[in-house]
Amino acid sequence: MDLRRPWAGAWKAALRRPRRLLAAVAAVVLLVAAGTWTALASDDGPSVRRSDRLLDMGTADGREVRIDTSYFTAGDPGAKRPAVLIGHGFGGSKEDVREQAEKLARKGYAVMTWSARGFGKSTGRLGLNDPKGEVADVSRLIDWLAERPEVDLDKAGDPRVGVTGASYGGAVSLLAAGYDKRVDAIAPVITYWNLADALFPRGVFKKLWAGMFVTAGGGCDRFEQRLCEMYDRVAVAGKPDAKARELLSERSPSAVGDRIKVPTLITQGQTDSLFTLDQSDAMAKAIRGNHAPVSVDWIAGGHDGGDMETDRVAGRVGTWFDRYLKDDKGVDTGPAFRVTRTGGIDSTDGAATLRGASGDRYPGLDSGVREIPLGGRPQTFDNPAGASPPAVSALPGIGSAAGGGGGGGRGGGGLSQLSSLGIGVSLDFPGQYAAFESKPLTKDLRITGTPTVRAHVKSDSEDTVLFGKVYDVGPGGDQQVLPAQLVAPVRIAGAVDGANVDLKLPAVDHELKKGHRLRLVLSATDLGYASPAEPAAYTVSLKGDLKVPTAPGVDTPAAPLPAWVWWLPLTGAALAAALLVLGRRRTTAPAPDPALAEVPLQITDLSKRYAKSTDRYAVRDLSFRVEKGQVLGLLGPNGAGKTTTLRMLMGLIRPDAGEIRVFGRAIRPGAPVLSRVGAFVEGAGFLPHLSGRENLELYWKATGRPAEDAHLDDALEIAGLGDALARAVRTYSQGMRQRLAIAQAMLGLPDLLILDEPTNGLDPPQIREMREVMIRYAAGGRTVIVSSHLLAEVEQTCTHLVVMDRGRLVQAGPVDEIVGSGDTLLVGLAADIPEPLVEKVASLTGVATAARAEGGLLVRLEPTEGDASAAAGSAASRLLVELVRLEVPVESIGPHRRLEDAFLTLIGGTA
Repeated sequence: MDLRRPWAGAWKAALRRPRRLLAAVAAVVLLVAAGTWTALASDDGPSVRRSDRLLDMGTADGREVRIDTSYFTAGDPGAKRPAVLIGHGFGGSKEDVREQAEKLARKGYAVMTWSARGFGKSTGRLGLNDPKGEVADVSRLIDWLAERPEVDLDKAGDPRVGVTGASYGGAVSLLAAGYDKRVDAIAPVITYWNLADALFPRGVFKKLWAGMFVTAGGGCDRFEQRLCEMYDRVAVAGKPDAKARELLSERSPSAVGDRIKVPTLITQGQTDSLFTLDQSDAMAKAIRGNHAPVSVDWIAGGHDGGDMETDRVAGRVGTWFDRYLKDDKGVDTGPAFRVTRTGGIDSTDGAATLRGASGDRYPGLDSGVREIPLGGRPQTFDNPAGASPPAVSALPGIGSAAGGGGGGGRGGGGLSQLSSLGIGVSLDFPGQYAAFESKPLTKDLRITGTPTVRAHVKSDSEDTVLFGKVYDVGPGGDQQVLPAQLVAPVRIAGAVDGANVDLKLPAVDHELKKGHRLRLVLSATDLGYASPAEPAAYTVSLKGDLKVPTAPGVDTPAAPLPAWVWWLPLTGAALAAALLVLGRRRTTAPAPDPALAEVPLQITDLSKRYAKSTDRYAVRDLSFRVEKGQVLGLLGPNGAGKTTTLRMLMGLIRPDAGEIRVFGRAIRPGAPVLSRVGAFVEGAGFLPHLSGRENLELYWKATGRPAEDAHLDDALEIAGLGDALARAVRTYSQGMRQRLAIAQAMLGLPDLLILDEPTNGLDPPQIREMREVMIRYAAGGRTVIVSSHLLAEVEQTCTHLVVMDRGRLVQAGPVDEIVGSGDTLLVGLAADIPEPLVEKVASLTGVATAARAEGGLLVRLEPTEGDASAAAGSAASRLLVELVRLEVPVESIGPHRRLEDAFLTLIGGTA
């Protein structure tokens, strides 16, 4: 899949069109009835068999529609395999994705590519993924795949199938999942969720990109008539109307967003002024809201150029399909969120070096918000006549064409990537913008998401449009950089009388260094957009600070180590043992507390400040106690202080105040009592060529402790690895590696076992096994502390909870006590009741809401003063009387609350 140039071939297409039309006519004669087959040899694996054919799709607008397809398989012809459909970018054809198709075929898939209507050798008018056109074509391709004997079927007529593609092809993958329930997994790349929002953001016409759509399609007459008329109308008016928005919206994935319920890998470009990160954000939230697995990957490139990371993205798409089409539960599909960050310049070739940062959940565009004061009085500036000369931010399409780059995903730059290297290429004209600036930053700041600010705008014109952008200004103010060369437009109603407007600025991932400043610019014009042609004067002032998201749960790992350091786990273990011995000699700990000798953990007034801060705390005044035999769940949203607490507990970092005692002894780095603590934090490093047992024996030997103290067989029995212990670790699935890591933490049968996210990367059966491991371990009188974001698992596994938020203790106690304090009742019904009766229940005194639910009626009570449990019981009694009076067929009534409900209540819904 050539992701570097989604629009590649658009300009050459016009020169080749007569030849293509002749080729299409010949293809109809030769290929409609039977396809042509070609064997493709390769050194990368088995040879690929390719079949080309034209498939008849009927007629549209009085014209016959034929779709040009290619079908790829490799390996044993009789073997059953899942299928994958790959769509191409706008202005391209099936040939653009041939390489990706061949690679997937060698991985054991039946792969079909096709040229969409109006492109390549396919006929028909362009419908911009019309549900009755291009999307219906995908369903017919799935019908064809269902008849192939080598394609694996879920049932008759229903093949096991995934869909992927970039840009135009990415959108059709989403639409196919929404319209055809047979689609099992999708992987859209740099595409849109709502095309109306993409081309008419906040009521402003994105004229350059819209014009490129028409040009890449071969001219307006190649499109469906309604689309051509819509473009002409909007281009002349300079702004969209309601009918234009409706037409594009109904052909967008957002129109069927509630139906997309399949595993979705979303890849979106950071250097993309066509389909911005806002589009993938809306996509992720909607599909995740349908309870489908979703992972989000922000790559360095996009429609404006940059590094498209072609090989890495294609590899991740392949593993995504391995997991959800082949049902390979051992495959690593990668983190829930990943973002590529530029780490400087490679001195060998001058290219930008890239590093990946990741998080265990998608942070959205507004997490970890910091407020940055901006200075500047109210400012008046002009919208020039004809909106000319316009300010310059991105140069749509130019970066992509200029980017070049070779294989391997390294790729070229493009203008938009220059900002990540500290080079500014934007232009604002004096007298046509207002600027507001922060003081120099006192420490580095990473912006990840959408900055926002409230402004007051007054205009002497009814039609007011502003363009907002945030610059990174270097020390001295001589150099300013516009991150990703992005700008956010907004059309403001009522500005003649003065209007407050909440400005959403471009979503970016950008780091500002200490000493740099943030500069907010609000401009009257921009090259890529249509602005009002009438001259006008705008006056702008700010009504609050600039709010910037920081995504605190997203971390950038260190640069990867060279391959020759494979032996470092063993050396590190030996070094750790040596440091432990030295630490024991040097550490002077407070005297043990005999009263706590049998208490596994007592934390008292624990505090830890953030580095270089005197008033910001990662953990503050934290106190709780853990007893023998408990399985304690440590819960809290990202940034709650859980990991910091665990690191202090393991003696890895020192607290600024308070103390931690394990079995009465104070924790310090190297404290002897740490020998009674086992820990599993962020996985474990194993030597892949050794067996599971050999890895554990080697690890224990490196600690210097007697072999008989390891209790190896006991730990292995609890972990339940069975015969797999004799196999090399490189053959292990993710779940087996996880259990081996737990077994390593259990060596020596420590009295206190600490597990940080032990179920990451595991499927439901493996999670259930891990739950049983923890319960069995604690059953012998030992203690387990587990930090996890899987609340349902915590509820089933843990006996006690500690809930943290913003570094502080929110609540601690038994799980039943915390979960059981809710104000929601489940009313079991002997028979269904009509909607008017549900509404009567909702209107009863003391009832906040009533709604149908699985098992009956879910009734939430109004909050009451005093003893909550007693009040809830009294309210339930009154409710029962009223339900009987209304002749509701009540079968049962009782509290209904999950740990998730209690957790969100405790932390105020900020998770």
